[in-house]
Amino acid sequence: MTTIDEFAQTFDDDPGYLDFASFGPMGRPVLDEQNALGEIHARARYGAAAVFDEQEIRVREAIRRVTGFPTDRVVFQPNASMGLMHAMFGLSGQVLYSAREYPSIPMAAQRAAQALHTLDQITMQPAGGIVTPSAVRDNLTPATTAVAVSLVDYRTGYLADLEGIRDVIGDRILIVDAIQGFSVVDAPYEVADVVVAGGQKWVRAGWGTGFMALSERAATDLVPLISGVTGTIVPMGASYEEVPPPLQGAAAFQITRNDPVAQARFSTALEAVAEVGLPAIQQAIAEKVTALIDIADEFGIPVVSSRDERERAGILVLEPDPEQLTALTAELINHGVTATVRGGAVRLSAHVSTGEATFEALRGALTSFGSSLSY
Repeated sequence: MTTIDEFAQTFDDDPGYLDFASFGPMGRPVLDEQNALGEIHARARYGAAAVFDEQEIRVREAIRRVTGFPTDRVVFQPNASMGLMHAMFGLSGQVLYSAREYPSIPMAAQRAAQALHTLDQITMQPAGGIVTPSAVRDNLTPATTAVAVSLVDYRTGYLADLEGIRDVIGDRILIVDAIQGFSVVDAPYEVADVVVAGGQKWVRAGWGTGFMALSERAATDLVPLISGVTGTIVPMGASYEEVPPPLQGAAAFQITRNDPVAQARFSTALEAVAEVGLPAIQQAIAEKVTALIDIADEFGIPVVSSRDERERAGILVLEPDPEQLTALTAELINHGVTATVRGGAVRLSAHVSTGEATFEALRGALTSFGSSLSY
């Protein structure tokens, strides 16, 4: 078993990086795996291509270890958005989601509704944009067949109560966009019917990586409309003169051959997560976010994210007075702090590798910011 300290030491992100909710710098093992397979790709030695074929089995096993879904109900995706497209185009009836969700959910729902005319959408406006079980319950209709929610809200860092949402929606399909919490939250994915995530953020596996996992019901009931050659039944020696039917289950939800190097990166990152364990990673990140809250409090910067560890993951959102935002942003830049500034708020996001030098850089930025206000 890998310790949390050993895990943290595999990363080399520079001090001041607090933007894992945008993208997570890859660790050395992931980079080494990419380079090793890149060398094989470049040389094309006889028989070496077999290692590329092995990555499909490897990545599904790595996803299983972290999500709990069996390997026959997971499928690699190039990103979370593609998984959501598969899910929404496979639905019929009415899907409910928050109007403040990250665009991947509403765009997939709208594109499916516009193209197929078999899916309706209904949006909710929960207080503060936070999707709670009660907010979902109050917006359900008899026509609602599915509910889509982010595991972690990208605007506030709020960690959704998936079990509570499952309780109020009954046997409706539950779709979870897990990208802002996958690999750093020990979530009850088993209550969901569809789980999608990308690996470029908290997994730290780089772009072009992700997955879609399905419950037994979803694997049977979702229609694989976006199913390409690798998601179809192609007999040996087929001439491709006819379009073959899709495969059964999760395997149908793919379009063409996946990038084996991307699969290897994703596998390497997830294998490390499984070795250290999600509870240990979640606790370590909770402590980092608590340290960020303490610094914000020290300088009187309003915190809009939940202070309750049970309601947050790795994201912390600060909301200074509007007239002070430009000055605060400038000081973050001057002190080498990487963060996301959007909609009048500053979003900080920490990982296990976030160390004291980063906290000191943030403290320095807020010290200078405070001094500038006194003039």
